[in-house]
Amino acid sequence: MLTALPLQAATLLVLGDSLGASYGVDEHKGWVAGLRKALPEHTIINASVSGETSAGGLRRLPGLLQSVNPDVVLVELGGNDGLRGFAPAELKKNLTKIITLSQQAGAKVLLSQVMVPPNYGPRYEKAFMAVYEQLATNPQVTLVPFFMTVIAPHPELMQRDGIHPNEQAQPTISEFMLPWVQKALQ
Repeated sequence: MLTALPLQAATLLVLGDSLGASYGVDEHKGWVAGLRKALPEHTIINASVSGETSAGGLRRLPGLLQSVNPDVVLVELGGNDGLRGFAPAELKKNLTKIITLSQQAGAKVLLSQVMVPPNYGPRYEKAFMAVYEQLATNPQVTLVPFFMTVIAPHPELMQRDGIHPNEQAQPTISEFMLPWVQKALQ
C-alpha cells in the first residue's frame, strides 16, 4: 500500500519586475496569486516591483532574505536591464550576487530566463541570453524557461503596450510556473 508523505510548508519569495508584479492586472488576479491558490499549504511572498532592474533587486534582497527567510527564491529579473540596454556583464554580476546571497541564506534558487526583443540586434540578444545559460551551469540553480514565449505570440493575451501580459494570460503563466515551483518546494 502506498502512502503519500505530507508536504512540509515552505516559503517562496518571488523577486521580479513588472512581469512578476503582474503590471496592469489586479494583484489578486496575477499569476503569483494563482500560485498561492494552487499551493495553499505554502507561503508565497511576491516582492516583485514594476520597473525593477537586477541592481534594484540586489539592493532589496538582503532585507527580504532576513525578513522572509525563504526556502526558495524565484528570480525573475533582467527584462528592464535589457530594455535599458545595460551591459550583459553587469546583469550577470548582479544575478550572480542574487543567487549567491539566496543560497547563503539556505534557499534554493529558481532563475526565470528572460529574453529581449529582437530589435536590440542579434549580438546583444545572444550576449543577454548567454547570461542565463551560463548561470544555469551552476547545479544549484534551476533555469526556468521564459514564460512569455507561450504568451507573447498571442495578441489577445497581451496588454496594449505589447510588453505585459493581460489578465487573461495570468492563469496560463501560473500553470506554466507551477511544476517548476512545486518541484523546488519539495
